[in-house]
Amino acid sequence: MARSTSPAKNHNIIVIGASAGGVEPLKKIVSDLPADLPAAVFVVVHVGQVSYLPEILDRAGPLGAMPARNGAAFRMGCIYVAPPGVHLLLHDGHMMLRRGPRENLARPAIDPLFRSAALSYGASVIGVLLSGSLSDGTAGLRAVKAVGGLAVVQDPNDTLVPAMVESALHFVEVDHCLPAAKLGALLAKLAAEPAGETFAAPPTVRLEAAIAAQEHSTMKEADRLGELSVFTCPECHGPLWEIEDGDMLRYRCHTGHAFTADAVMEAQAIEADEILWSLLRSHQQRAAFARRMADRERARHRSELAVEIGKRAKDYEADAAVIERILESRRIQVAGNGEVGAEGKHKEGND
Repeated sequence: MARSTSPAKNHNIIVIGASAGGVEPLKKIVSDLPADLPAAVFVVVHVGQVSYLPEILDRAGPLGAMPARNGAAFRMGCIYVAPPGVHLLLHDGHMMLRRGPRENLARPAIDPLFRSAALSYGASVIGVLLSGSLSDGTAGLRAVKAVGGLAVVQDPNDTLVPAMVESALHFVEVDHCLPAAKLGALLAKLAAEPAGETFAAPPTVRLEAAIAAQEHSTMKEADRLGELSVFTCPECHGPLWEIEDGDMLRYRCHTGHAFTADAVMEAQAIEADEILWSLLRSHQQRAAFARRMADRERARHRSELAVEIGKRAKDYEADAAVIERILESRRIQVAGNGEVGAEGKHKEGND
């Protein structure tokens, strides 16, 4: 039976983040959690516009799983899943859903959940990262550790996509790194143990949590998190501030979009692909239109004009061929690196 939230001395807040390849290990963890787990579990998985994850997790184990609801109090022994299109945040025994700026090209994103949990529950938090691409969750896991919480990651050798946990292992002092088959039992054990001392959160964590909660519509100069860089935001094309988070390099724009360095490169690659495809279509259409005009002039016995327009059509076709070769080269590169290109990524609105 679920129990009401109360001031806890154990690790009673478990936040889990996953992306590509993360659903199966998440189901395994949930199946291994006990029915009397003395903790509430909050889950963010990068999803599209529709998600059936609450129903999947509800069937996977003994704990009830449900979509998180804005303003609702949470209870121990339950699993709450971030709905599509909003960040899931925690504050004072309640959940908040906010359409704050996307972080690492995602909303819901993992970092906002982890930061809000760290701010509200300190050392009582266990942060868990599973399989996924890029590095969402690393900054949030650093925040959990900064206040005295625990950091747990899936063994990268056990993941379908190891990038997210490898980033965490590189930039965070992780407490436990285990295969998914062992994480459920570990979390049950840790949840029953007393939490340690809670430390004050760094000011940057508070500011970034406020941005996700939409308490800051834009960042003022007084709120600056780092140094102004020469780069622009891939989401809104405003200037990016460069943030040195320990050894980790991160970026935020004045409207709040946030990126790790690899997320900036991924966003730039997506934008470049979109520009190239647009150019290809443009040149192909110009060539087709020029050929049509040349045919019309030829039918009117204006051979010299038809020849001139036909030359233009060939030039446009040559330009299109160059762009096609660039795109093919990019396709081979993406296939070799196992990346997700522009055509394979759903892009939400930037609001």
